[in-house]
Formats: sequence, structure tokens, C-alpha cells
Amino acid sequence: MMTPVKRVFSEGFRAFFLAAGVFAALAVLIWELWLLTEGGFPDLPSGMSPSLWHAHEMVFGYGTAAMGGFLLTATPGWTGARGRPHLFIAVAVALWLAGRLGVWGAGVFSPVTVAAVDLAFLPLMAVRLVIQALRRPKPQILVFLLFVILVWTGNLMMHLQWVGLTDDTLDRGLTAGLFAFCAMISVLGGRVAPGFTRNAMKREGVAETLWPRSPAGVSQAANGLALLLPVAVLLDLADPAIAALAIAAGGAQLIRLALWRGYRIWRQPILWSLHLALLMLALGLVSYGAGLQGIGSEIAALHVLGIGALGGMTLAIMSRAILSHTGREILAPKSVAIAYALIAFSAALRWLGSEVSAEIDICLVLAAGATWILAFVLFLAALAPAILSARLSRHNL
Repeated sequence: MMTPVKRVFSEGFRAFFLAAGVFAALAVLIWELWLLTEGGFPDLPSGMSPSLWHAHEMVFGYGTAAMGGFLLTATPGWTGARGRPHLFIAVAVALWLAGRLGVWGAGVFSPVTVAAVDLAFLPLMAVRLVIQALRRPKPQILVFLLFVILVWTGNLMMHLQWVGLTDDTLDRGLTAGLFAFCAMISVLGGRVAPGFTRNAMKREGVAETLWPRSPAGVSQAANGLALLLPVAVLLDLADPAIAALAIAAGGAQLIRLALWRGYRIWRQPILWSLHLALLMLALGLVSYGAGLQGIGSEIAALHVLGIGALGGMTLAIMSRAILSHTGREILAPKSVAIAYALIAFSAALRWLGSEVSAEIDICLVLAAGATWILAFVLFLAALAPAILSARLSRHNL
């Protein structure tokens, strides 16, 4: 009989989605405690400002864990690979965790050592994608390989400044990494949200004329513009050009969301969570473009993208994958449905916190963090038992 520990390392979604959920709650809890004690809990050994540690770890810590779990779960389905690579998954988790510990202790270790450790995880994932592509070429593997490279490049640019080789690549790297995840969300969401919604409408007998529509031109524009954004940031294009790209990308997302008619599946949280995350993506992109032009706050927009889009979409995809791959009915437990809504609420609170006076700002930031933590506690409480348990057979349902 397989032990729970061995089972966790038997499939990518089990190890990395569990790690992502725990880290999401723990990292923000540390950030909240630091804010509550005005920097007194504890003095971070990272050698960097706590706000920078927080930003880096939510994108390149939480984000890459969710990405790793998705890729290790999806690629076997794309390529027909069989077997349970316990050793590979264990090594991948160890590298990801080493990166988190390295960044946490950056004030103790040399910047070069921290960079080497933190940058090791995604190349391992890239090599695996390349091997899978060589065995059985699939276009989606190459697309997601590009996302891995873009996220890794953003992280590299941050480390280049920490090492002292550059003077102004830290903020660009962080923003580019987040935008790379946004592009991934656009592509992935553009496939699963209308597809799952269409299937649900078909099962419920909704007239075909009312099903989601996905015109190729709209989808190509939404995905293409989203993909150009991290590249534009990495190339350090002028703010007006990036602003125009962001607004156009957000507008394209809004158009296709309207065509998907997500309002018709409001009774199914496992579906509307996808639409809600993509709405956050659209609003965040438009707000960011406006912020670059002096209308609103860039920081507020980035948090809408980081919390609402990245947090919302990863939570939606992780919960659906856990239910599906453990043989459970694909219906979000009530607590997970609440978690979906809490993530969006957290994004709204954090956006508002960047738009109001400094006196109110800290209260809203703390409230946003607490809401985020609660969302992931609910996620873990509902779905960690499924991660640790054997897959159910059909007669158990």
C-alpha cells in the first residue's frame, strides 16, 4: 500500500499544488506579521526589503509552484507518457524549496549562490518539456516552454541586479515575470474557460446559439497582445508603448469574456472561477496601462493581476485538477467556492488600498492579506485530504 508521503510524490499536482497552497498562506502570513509589528517580526535574514521579498516570492515562489504542478500534470496527458516519476518530482520539489530557502537567507549566502539555487528549478522543468516534445511533438508543449523561459528570464533579471551586474533590471524582471504568467493565464484560460462552459451548457440543454463563441481573431489578439507584454517589458520599451499594449490586451480579454457568456453558469463555482480570474486579468491590464499614463496606480493594477488573475486562475485550475485526477466529482466544495470569491475580494481590497490615503492603506493591505490567507486555508482544508488519499474508483462516487 502506498504511504501518503510516497503518494504525494507520485504525481506532480499532488506535490506542487500542496506546496503552492501551503506557501501561499505562509508567505503572506509572514508579510502580514511584519506589517503588523512595523518590521519587528522578525528581522528577515534575506538581506532585502521585506516588500521586495514578498513581491518576488509571490511571483517566483508561489507562481512557479503552481506552474510546476500544472506542467507535470498536463504534459503526460498531451504526450501519453506513462509511469509515476517519484524521483523526478522529489528532485523538482527539492529544487523549488531550495530556491525559497535561498532567497529567505539571501543575507547569509552569497548573491551568486542564491541566484544559482533559485534559478535552478525552471530549467529542470524546461528540460523535461523539451524531452517530452522530442518524444511526441505537441504545439502546446512549445508554447508553455516559452512561458517557462519568460518567467525564468524575469527572475534572472532580478538576480542580476542583486548580484551587482546591472543597475536597473530588478523592477523590470519582477513585472516581466508577472506578465509572463498573465500571458500563460490568457492562453490557458482561453482554452479551458469557453470549452468547459460550452460542455456545461450542452449538458443542461442550453440552445447552441447561446453557447460561448471564440472567434479566432479575438483569441489570437488577446493571446498575442498578452504575450507581447512581458517581451516589451524585458526590452525596456517606452511607457507609452507598454501602456498601449496593456490596454489593448485587456480590452481584447473583455471582448472575448463577453462572447463566452459566463453569466449563464453563475451557479457553478468551478466554472465561474475561471471567468472571474480572466475578468481580473482584463481589468488589471487596462488599469496598468492607465497607470503608466498617470491615471490610477500602477501598483494597484499589478496587485489586481497578481492576486486576482494569478491567484484566482491558479486556485481555479488547481482545485479542478485535484478533483479530476483523484477521481472525485468535479464540483467545487462550498469552502472552495468561498475561496474563489475571497481571492477576488482580496484583489479588490488591495487595489483600493493603493488608491486611498496612507492612513487607510495599511488597514486595507492587512485585510487583503488576511482574506488571501483564509482563501488558501479553505482550499487546503477541503482538498489536502484528496491530495494525500488514493484516487477514488468510479464505484466509490
